[in-house]
Amino acid sequence: MNFAYRFRLNPTPSQQKHLAWTLDTCRQVRNHFLHRMNRVENPTYTSEQNRLPDLKEWWTELQDVNSKVLQMVVRRLYTDRSNLKKKKEKGHTVGQLKWKGKGYYHSFEYNQSGFELKKTSGQDRLYLNKIGDVPIVAHRDLPTDAEVKGVVVKREPTGNWYASLQLETPDNPPEKPDELTKTVGIDVGILNYASDTDGTAVGSLNVSDERKRLERAQRDLSRKEHGSNNWEEQRKTVARCHADLKRKRRDFLHKLSNYYASTYDLVAVEDLDVKGLVELSGNSRNRAGAAWGTFLRMLEYKCEREGTYFVAVEPAGTTKECAACGVKTDKPLWVREHSCPSCGFTADRDWNAAWNILSRGIKQLGAGRSETTPAETALPTGTDSVPAKRVVETGSPDLKERAAPAVSE
Repeated sequence: MNFAYRFRLNPTPSQQKHLAWTLDTCRQVRNHFLHRMNRVENPTYTSEQNRLPDLKEWWTELQDVNSKVLQMVVRRLYTDRSNLKKKKEKGHTVGQLKWKGKGYYHSFEYNQSGFELKKTSGQDRLYLNKIGDVPIVAHRDLPTDAEVKGVVVKREPTGNWYASLQLETPDNPPEKPDELTKTVGIDVGILNYASDTDGTAVGSLNVSDERKRLERAQRDLSRKEHGSNNWEEQRKTVARCHADLKRKRRDFLHKLSNYYASTYDLVAVEDLDVKGLVELSGNSRNRAGAAWGTFLRMLEYKCEREGTYFVAVEPAGTTKECAACGVKTDKPLWVREHSCPSCGFTADRDWNAAWNILSRGIKQLGAGRSETTPAETALPTGTDSVPAKRVVETGSPDLKERAAPAVSE
């Protein structure tokens, strides 16, 4: 199983200069091979990588950079070109790889060798070949059976340095259960960030203070002369405000996704077109700030890590459709209660949508697993609603016993 741990680096002033020099040299090497890519007919990664030893003979400064780091610069360039080609084949409009100016190249990578994490009783250190022992804040221990396969060193816009250790363990993720005992459907939104079928409503993260500080810092930056020392100091202040906002949001998303992935056997969510939603007119900042795409990606890989089924279902109609009888009813966004004109079933709008998502998730999973019997709806049979008696066996006994406090006659 592969994963990564990210640690803060605290390099000395001389090490900071060396790290910055290495980063800028990698940028120039990338630009050199990009220039060759645009001029040489059909260059390949292997042929270009083999040019590095000859390149060092006249570009002598490259001898002060680890050879694996230089190889990874070339590999990343050709990986970027391959990714653009794949997007173009899928019908996307793509541009060309661009020349990286100073300050627009942010990381370099060690692969296989040239690094070592030194755990001591005093200050932990990360040895980087050609740079030395860099103090590192190793705030958590590595798994005992983990092997460090690579290190990515990155400079954030704030000027802080971080190291991401790429880890590999011999154990595979746990097997997914044959029988579902705990399942959940999750509906994400703005008013409540997540509403699930257990009746839990998670409020949206309050980042108003962080946004006010960011807006004030951006106004101050706009008054500075671009490129001056004062402008550079204020730019770092803006970057720190962005980092605080990002850190608070990611902490919230990590904790929420970890809760669902570690608690349930199956997690059903909507397969949202987040990019399309953000591009809609009105309230786009809140939709972008909700970071639904990031949450779903976190939830997916954590479910894989925990041995939990992750099912993304078609989102169309989950709010309109009645969880009890399936009749669709149009309702504006400001109507926060679902009331079915066909069967009289009433429930909180988001809670009703969550049950529809879970129903679709169980059906979608059941289509490929004989152990799970597809259900017409996942709404518990104990719900005080006549149409709820239409529910068939879902393969999840726990669903039948759940209370439905949000539902009324």
